[in-house]
Amino acid sequence: MTDTATPHVARQLLLASRPLSWINTAFPFAAAYLLTTGNVDATFVVGTIYFLVPYNLALYGINDVFDFESDQRNPRKGGVEGAVLDRRLHRRVLVAAAVVNAPFIVWLIVAGSPASWLVLGFSLFALLAYSVPGLRFKEVPFLDSVTSSIHFVGPAVYGLVLADAVFTMQLWAVLAAFLLWGIGSHAFGAVQDVVPDRAGGLRSIATALGARRTVRFAIAAWALAGLAMLATAWPGPLASLLAVPYILAAAPYWSVSDADSERANGGWRRFLWINYACGFVVTLLLIWFAAVTP
Repeated sequence: MTDTATPHVARQLLLASRPLSWINTAFPFAAAYLLTTGNVDATFVVGTIYFLVPYNLALYGINDVFDFESDQRNPRKGGVEGAVLDRRLHRRVLVAAAVVNAPFIVWLIVAGSPASWLVLGFSLFALLAYSVPGLRFKEVPFLDSVTSSIHFVGPAVYGLVLADAVFTMQLWAVLAAFLLWGIGSHAFGAVQDVVPDRAGGLRSIATALGARRTVRFAIAAWALAGLAMLATAWPGPLASLLAVPYILAAAPYWSVSDADSERANGGWRRFLWINYACGFVVTLLLIWFAAVTP
């Protein structure tokens, strides 16, 4: 490999891992594990690093390899929202994802229990099933949104099980809200890709429902997520208000047409920044919860 090729490959791997989304998988694991154990130990560090970068390289890198045909037709690809991988790099991305993930998975298996192995295995199955040929859950409307949400909820559940958390009704309510948030987020993200997905012969919740109905579905999912948080202990109900900015970001596209669905990318870009703002608020609420919990 030449000196000029090495930076190119590294840049493609970085883009394939979606740096803007790293925190969306690392934070759920870290928060779940730390709140349960109260310890920053080796398992916490290894798990957080794993769900920060290697997990995302596998999640998005595999997706970019097998979505190559549609990504070429998608004007928003080729930057922070996803790489259009050179065909010559496809094998390297798959190998890199496997090599980077393997040592972390082995370490977490050794550090865990049969229950945690089951959750981790299910999370990794969902990661692969979303994109790989023969499964391609991303092309099964509604299952695509559920599977995508599992990509984020899975690390949280894994952190809880790894830390031997007690699953109360309030905890289930939090996880249900998180799952609904992820379902709505995936659905809204799919709206902007209706045209290129159809051109590439790909199915999704948005190609099945159409752009406007998918936007409304996403808004309903976020609203239900907010309602679910009302069933949690204080200060959890305050988190129900976090559904509002997501709903406001999607509301302008309530009646968007399929032909004009690319316009929803403006809402999606706002969504990405809303995630950071809401994540900061969630962090403060978790600190508050930890302070008032005996």
